[in-house]
Amino acid sequence: MHHPRRAIAALLAALAVTVFAAPVRAAAHPFGDPQTVAISLDAARSEVVHIRWKVGGLDDLTLLGVSLGLLPRDRVMLDGAVFFQASDAAAIGPSPRFAEYLLRQVTVASDGETCAGTVQPPADLAKSGVTLDFACPAAVGKVTIAVRTLTDLNSAYQTLATGPNGERAVYAAGKDTHDWVLGSASGDETKRSAAVQLGLVVGVSLLVVVLLVLLVRRKQRTKRVTR
Repeated sequence: MHHPRRAIAALLAALAVTVFAAPVRAAAHPFGDPQTVAISLDAARSEVVHIRWKVGGLDDLTLLGVSLGLLPRDRVMLDGAVFFQASDAAAIGPSPRFAEYLLRQVTVASDGETCAGTVQPPADLAKSGVTLDFACPAAVGKVTIAVRTLTDLNSAYQTLATGPNGERAVYAAGKDTHDWVLGSASGDETKRSAAVQLGLVVGVSLLVVVLLVLLVRRKQRTKRVTR
């Protein structure tokens, strides 16, 4: 006959194996850890803006993958619970659908003009997130950045954003744009500078033409006198 203590210990051990071997089950939680974006200006190219996006909870990443059709729908239970698996990030990260989603939900505009975005292939989406690069038409000063990731799935999601010099902002549904000062240049100043330079070139050219005309006329008058 087995000892009762041994039987209880075996039962607890079996229960522990069952619990810890099961997939991670968590409810999608827009009220949990928030997603983040880190905004910076390229050190060598003053017209390029970098934005690194990172999801808050891994179950949120799975929820996004399901909504994009990259993961099976049975990963989300009827009660809203989500089962995250380590392979989810690897399935989502390289997908063109994921890149298209990011470029649709995150936008940058400088001096009223949209900056062209690209998504860098993430090395470890779950751990370090993904970086988006936006190339603007000219050197940027103040830019308007919109972040709408995940709020299309649940309006309760928010995004904590950090920028240069410790600046911070919170993005949310209905508050999805924010102006950031990333560089010393401004679009108006750039245009004014270009206009001044163009005006100088035109002015110098006109002056040369006038001098040449005067010189030709003077030579013609000189010839008439000598005759």
